[in-house]
Amino acid sequence: MADITAQMVKDLRETSGAGMMDCKKALVESGGDMQGAVDWLRKKGLAAAAKKSGRVAAEGLVGVALGAGIGAMVEINAETDFIARNDAFQHFVETAAKLALTTGEDLEALKAHAFPGTGRTVGEELVHLVATIGENMNVRRIAVIKADTVAFYIHGALKPGLGKIGVLVGLDGKATEGLDALGRQIGMHVAATRPDALDVASVDPAALEREKNILSEQARATGKPEAIIEKMLAGRVQKYYEDVVLLEQVWVHDGESRVKKIVANAGASITRFERFHLGEGIEKQETDFAAEVAAASGVAG
Repeated sequence: MADITAQMVKDLRETSGAGMMDCKKALVESGGDMQGAVDWLRKKGLAAAAKKSGRVAAEGLVGVALGAGIGAMVEINAETDFIARNDAFQHFVETAAKLALTTGEDLEALKAHAFPGTGRTVGEELVHLVATIGENMNVRRIAVIKADTVAFYIHGALKPGLGKIGVLVGLDGKATEGLDALGRQIGMHVAATRPDALDVASVDPAALEREKNILSEQARATGKPEAIIEKMLAGRVQKYYEDVVLLEQVWVHDGESRVKKIVANAGASITRFERFHLGEGIEKQETDFAAEVAAASGVAG
């Protein structure tokens, strides 16, 4: 067997754009022949996938799967919104969500898990999809919730468990009857109101401190006495909680009750919730096509 040097691997990486381990394997398979290694990578779809890996992927799907007392939600990104209607992509997202019930919230563990019926891992199947469909894709995040009852809500679902906004809700309670329906209602509420925290105790301290500083400055700008300002600040902090804390929010389904009252009346407690909004936080590239053409042709703008 030919000696595979670090320089050979480096050269192949620069030529193909594929990963280090894939390049090493390609060189081993080709007996150290560089062109043969490039061909091997292309046949496996690895070179094509690598070339696409730098492109922004902010579209795709959120997928949810449920088991007994457990629920998993994944976000799989791609470059265009057309991908969401591709059957192969939908199957990948559905399968990834089901597998996450076993692998948990570890992205690498999910990618290393066998993808059923393919002889490939989840990560390898994703590379195969990239090469087949022609778009950059990635598994962005996973949430797994365990509770007495786990329910979900998908906003604008393309099919059951697949859409662009997903909410997973865990509920504990002795009486489980009706908790599925309540969990779905809570999911709808969370999708609409976008709370940051479950309860007051779990509010991010840094975010709360920033808000208090802003509210304090606003209160002092009124010129009122310090004692009045303190009362104003307390009231405004409470209003802040009502905006960002799930249990303190007004129940969207009746417009008057607090979420904590609705949940307590059902003899339950919310253990955790997760909300995935597809592409949230990903900076999308804005392309000025006319400017690109002008730059390429040397025409001044």
